[in-house]
Amino acid sequence: MADGGGRWRNLRKYLVTGLIIWVPITVTLFVLRLLVNVVDQTLVLLPGPLRPEALLGFRVPGLGVVLAAALLLATGMLFSNFIGRRLVAISEAQLGRIPFVGAIYRGSKQVTETLLAPGSKSFRKVVLIPWPHAGARSVAFVTGNGPEEVRATTSEDMVSAFVPTTPNPTSGFLVMVPRRDAVELAMSVEEAFRLIVSLGVVLPAWPPSPARDGGADP
Repeated sequence: MADGGGRWRNLRKYLVTGLIIWVPITVTLFVLRLLVNVVDQTLVLLPGPLRPEALLGFRVPGLGVVLAAALLLATGMLFSNFIGRRLVAISEAQLGRIPFVGAIYRGSKQVTETLLAPGSKSFRKVVLIPWPHAGARSVAFVTGNGPEEVRATTSEDMVSAFVPTTPNPTSGFLVMVPRRDAVELAMSVEEAFRLIVSLGVVLPAWPPSPARDGGADP
């Protein structure tokens, strides 16, 4: 019986080790495949006769990623000069006159410019806030200062924070809390995302290494 128990423990150890090796690889490949498939949809921009399926007779995975990168690079080069910026301004003015479409465009552009701006502080700080009730705490990312109207109405110095859902952090909630209630954490944004995606299983190292920059107050 002792030998049987030992063999079972060894078998269980091998199975767990195999899972530890293959599950992260499988999840990573699945996510990469999903992203590549989504970006490959840019191939619909090509005329039907010029698409790879028509020219080669089979689909080439990842070709859409190359096309998207080339399109972004060409667009940046084309519209980074004075004439290009002028054309963009004219186009934006026309889009702004279209009900609903203009609001979506302006909002998405503001978000993009805010996140990609060199000095942007959005999603740079990890904080702990009272959510979903006063007795609980949730990990959140500071996205900026609260709207002036909210700050004036509440007479509080408010910050806007994004509380991601788990295990899918691409969705979540916008929460506005007093700055004094947003407790900044030493963990990095990457560590916070790992904590959220893993359902709290993968914990950041503590105490933090001296090289980690805790940052300023949110």
